[in-house]
Amino acid sequence: MDEQQRAKIASGRGFVAALDQSGGSTPKALEHYGVAESQYATDAEMFDLMHEFRSRIITSPAFTGERILAAILFEQTMDRDVAGLATPAYLWQHKQIVPFVKVDEGLAEEHDGVRLMKPFTRLDDLLARAAGRGVFGTKMRSVITGAAPAAIGAVLDQQFGYAERILDAGLVPIIEPEVDIHSPDKAAAEQVLRRGILERLGRRPVMLKLTIPDEDDFYAELIGHPQVLRVVALSGGYSQEEADERLARNHGLIASFSRALTEGLRRDQSDDDFNGALDRSIAAIYRASTT
Repeated sequence: MDEQQRAKIASGRGFVAALDQSGGSTPKALEHYGVAESQYATDAEMFDLMHEFRSRIITSPAFTGERILAAILFEQTMDRDVAGLATPAYLWQHKQIVPFVKVDEGLAEEHDGVRLMKPFTRLDDLLARAAGRGVFGTKMRSVITGAAPAAIGAVLDQQFGYAERILDAGLVPIIEPEVDIHSPDKAAAEQVLRRGILERLGRRPVMLKLTIPDEDDFYAELIGHPQVLRVVALSGGYSQEEADERLARNHGLIASFSRALTEGLRRDQSDDDFNGALDRSIAAIYRASTT
């Protein structure tokens, strides 16, 4: 583990940029960017367009380690280059941004108010490649829509089980049990989730990525826990403005936004307009993350 990167994650001022849209969410991300599905015919063309978009963000003068602590990458982005360098190396060497990679393989069908992750089929190979390319950590996402303790416990058992394998490989896992912002049981689910996380935290540090809670500072105990390197928040479908407002009321909680980060970015923008829009987004998310 790179101690300089670890120190930045643990105590740096800023937020985490989520650039990890996968195959299922890429068409919608491209649509928001102004690329219709009719503009590509194959998955390969789609991912080429997505890498072009991500490269434009990563190489933007607005996208630097002064306000951004880390970036979560899609596996393909990790494996590709930016400006002639492996993407993780470019992020750290040129931007001082710590690289992470998404490792889950998507969600299983909903059962009892949760969506577990599909069983991992190639985790060891992915972790080895990630370590070889200078990646610091990983991210994996489950979804919670109800408040059944046994079901939420199953989500956490799966997440913490894989976290142990990731830690054994020398990387730091981000555990992401997302609570659906539209769930009528959101507040109750958050109560069960917080208790379950506290029961499972072990001897080695992990990171947590959580939905912004209904109750301000609800996750303060997790943020201050000695085995939690950092707690970051997903935007979860809130607009950028609402996500920023909610985040700012939670002290020590920092953003890890995806859609909210790229809101307002369009392929047909000039570089000045694109960089200006990105700079405004980054500035607003940074302010909300440093309360």
